[in-house]
Amino acid sequence: MKLTYLLLFLLIPGLLGIANGHTVDSVGEYRVEIGWMNEPVVSGETNAIEFYVSPLEPNVDLEDQVFKNGITGLKKTIKMQLVYKDENITLPLSTDHDIPGKYYVFVNPTVSGFYQANILGAIKDTPISLSMHPPKVAERAYIEFPEPSDLTLNQIIDGHTALLSDVQDLKESMNDLKKTQQNNVEYLGVIVGAIGIIIALVALVKLKKS
Repeated sequence: MKLTYLLLFLLIPGLLGIANGHTVDSVGEYRVEIGWMNEPVVSGETNAIEFYVSPLEPNVDLEDQVFKNGITGLKKTIKMQLVYKDENITLPLSTDHDIPGKYYVFVNPTVSGFYQANILGAIKDTPISLSMHPPKVAERAYIEFPEPSDLTLNQIIDGHTALLSDVQDLKESMNDLKKTQQNNVEYLGVIVGAIGIIIALVALVKLKKS
């Protein structure tokens, strides 16, 4: 039992770190933090990058500091440039009205991979031009269940295949019908010919008798 508690004690901090997934840095006298609002983040789903700004604590290592006493009033002085490979977009901050010093940048990452967030502007009188990297955006298939998003396409393909099969069966049925009609015409011709021969024979017999 003691061993179980010990394992839980060792694992829980690691799990909390994985769940958080935020990146922390500093600019001048300020601590800054970013991370995805909804994790795990997946492509093709509207999300937001959370942005926290608070004063640095003196004589405390950055990795040991937590967000508190957030800095307000940065909505108009800071923008975030989101970069993916050769493409970029500059987005404004939205204020979290419940937590002072916390902001959002809403975005829909359309492809999986690593994004770079450039924080541009000023915190009070401190200029900021900082590149930070939120956790990787995963492929949407990571959370799809039970079928992939191309299910409709698969259904169309299956329906098209079934339609082609039905058309082929119809062609074969028409060919069989034509063959049957052709055989019936041939049989009718034989019967008509036989009747003609019989009539001719009867007429010939009557001619001889007279």
